[in-house]
Amino acid sequence: MSGVRLKPLSRQTIVITGATSGIGLATTRMATERGAAVVLAARNEDALRRLAEEIRGRGGRVEYQVADVADPVQVDAVAAMAVKAFGGFDSWINDAGAFIYGRMEDVSLTDQRRLFDVTYWGVVHGTLAAARHLRERGGAIVNVGSVLGDRAIALQGPYCAAKGAVRNATDAFRMDFEGEGLPISVTLIKPGPIDTPFMEHARNATGTKGTRNPPPAYHPRVAARAILHACETPVRDLYVGTAGWLTSLGGALAPRLDAPAPDRSAAPRTGPGAAPPAGCRAPATRPSAGRGSWRGRHGRHGRSGPP
Repeated sequence: MSGVRLKPLSRQTIVITGATSGIGLATTRMATERGAAVVLAARNEDALRRLAEEIRGRGGRVEYQVADVADPVQVDAVAAMAVKAFGGFDSWINDAGAFIYGRMEDVSLTDQRRLFDVTYWGVVHGTLAAARHLRERGGAIVNVGSVLGDRAIALQGPYCAAKGAVRNATDAFRMDFEGEGLPISVTLIKPGPIDTPFMEHARNATGTKGTRNPPPAYHPRVAARAILHACETPVRDLYVGTAGWLTSLGGALAPRLDAPAPDRSAAPRTGPGAAPPAGCRAPATRPSAGRGSWRGRHGRHGRSGPP
């Protein structure tokens, strides 16, 4: 990726999937604040319309396309909307995801397949659609993974498995593009605990309520800064939050010491690019349709980044 050149954010058009909630919503608002045009994708048309009206009310440039990222035809329609509205796009952010709590044997295979359709196949469909457009003009593909793609924890097995698949698919796409000499930067974002409503929107097979990320949970704008940094600067992997980086490191070095019971737990990799934004770390070596909220229930336990 060292030869890839990316535009300043203010000159970009950016496609964002999962744009109406959590990290996707924070990224949308931050991107438009910094002058980018955006094309938003999510399943909830009402939420998309309200968000677009909010952005236009502040003078931002925005269009939206209703899409379920599990369907490659609908993902292609998002790319087509970007071409129609803005003549194309410069960065594509794969953020849409699904989440289920429960032991592996308690989560139905139907639910596990749906989680993979959104969380893994949605990234594959988005990356393929973006690459077809960017292979000539160049640009960035940013996949939102998770530190749980580096290691599994109890009651989140299907999600961890899907994010592990996202990590490996992202690496494979990057190698393919580099092998072809394509001018496409491919970045994997690895958030640790983020204070979003993602978990409250999740399906729960445990029979309990009130699940939330353990503190410290970072403000979603910290993740948004990392994502938009990757839209401007070629970089391989970015961890969001020191706690997330330590989770991955602990899983690699002492897999049974740092994980919740019953199990008490990829070595970090380097990548080119400028220094990451505050709150993010470059390695040293949902079944919800979106509800228009970017914060979760962490309250005083949530860690805020700069606005």
